[in-house]
Amino acid sequence: QVQLVESGGGLVQAGGSLRLSCAASGRTLSTYDMGWFRQAPGKEREFVGGINWSGVSIWYIDSVKGRFTISRDNAKRTVYLQMNSLKPEDTAVYYCAADRQGSYYPPRVEAEYDYWGQGTQVTVSS
Repeated sequence: QVQLVESGGGLVQAGGSLRLSCAASGRTLSTYDMGWFRQAPGKEREFVGGINWSGVSIWYIDSVKGRFTISRDNAKRTVYLQMNSLKPEDTAVYYCAADRQGSYYPPRVEAEYDYWGQGTQVTVSS
């Protein structure tokens, strides 16, 4: 069993930055693919990006490419989402998720993930 806890959310002005962390307890994340998702008010939860177990393969949706960076520190059991040049449309609750079946390509589909954090709110003001 893995417990995931996100932190680092908050209120920031447009153009600002935040770094989200996803810390795991219960066991190591070193063999798990990890994903970041977000859910804006009134919208479906969407995939933001993911990183495979080794950190070699990283995906982003087009709307965050060049602004967001995912990284991981397996020794610290932590995955990060660095968000720069934030826009009001990035406002959402951000979730991290873990997929036990590590692979080369981190999945983009919610159903592929086995463990989820509780989410952290990110609000970007204009």
